[in-house]
Amino acid sequence: MEKKAVIETEELTKTYDGQVAVDHLSLKVYEGEVFGFLGPNGAGKTTTLLMLLGLTEPSSGKARVLDIDPSREAIRVKGMIGYLPENMGFYRELNAWETLRYIAELNALPRDVAEDRIEKALETVGLLDAAEKEVGAYSRGMRQRLGIAEVLVKEPKVAFLDEPTLGLDPDTANRMIELVEGLSRVRGMTVLLSSHLLHQVQKICHRVGIMISGQMVAQGPIDQLAEEKLGVGKEKHTLEELYMRYFQET
Repeated sequence: MEKKAVIETEELTKTYDGQVAVDHLSLKVYEGEVFGFLGPNGAGKTTTLLMLLGLTEPSSGKARVLDIDPSREAIRVKGMIGYLPENMGFYRELNAWETLRYIAELNALPRDVAEDRIEKALETVGLLDAAEKEVGAYSRGMRQRLGIAEVLVKEPKVAFLDEPTLGLDPDTANRMIELVEGLSRVRGMTVLLSSHLLHQVQKICHRVGIMISGQMVAQGPIDQLAEEKLGVGKEKHTLEELYMRYFQET
């Protein structure tokens, strides 16, 4: 049975003042997979996410998320997806419980359903003991985990995560990667993970796309791309080696 594509783009392009940020991007992300969206800073990853979220309109081309055009029905798309931006913004004076209750209210969740989801989410991300502390006192890692808890409370079908481990220490970053993996493996979410930390992506992604200077230069399973580009099996390469080959050639 053929997998269903829940994120699709066709020749998606975005220009700013004559500069091409995303250049004719065609992409499919399938139901239940973790897709690693890779590339250096300035490659066009965040701009692509913003178009998929309906936060900026494409200059040309098409995009669909859960069979919805985000440029035409942005509010509807936002109601069905979860989004963890690179820099999470929370009301500093609220604690974790209050923050997640606010999110639940925005998504019209019944109070009893919301309370159950919030408690389970805080326990999953390891913030239950710090749930009464104001978010303004949280470390970056704690704020990132609260962002994952927000996704869990909403229970979306698709989650967009933009550099979720950036600026975290190795232990906290590994914990974050485990949480991201659980979104797909345990909860069945489709996850589009934008990152340039390749060793972390290799641990959990079913497929990857490598974006350089606004163009998608490769996409597919890591082993397949390595065999095509490097002529090696899965035990003889790292994603860093594969990425650098594409980067140098581009």
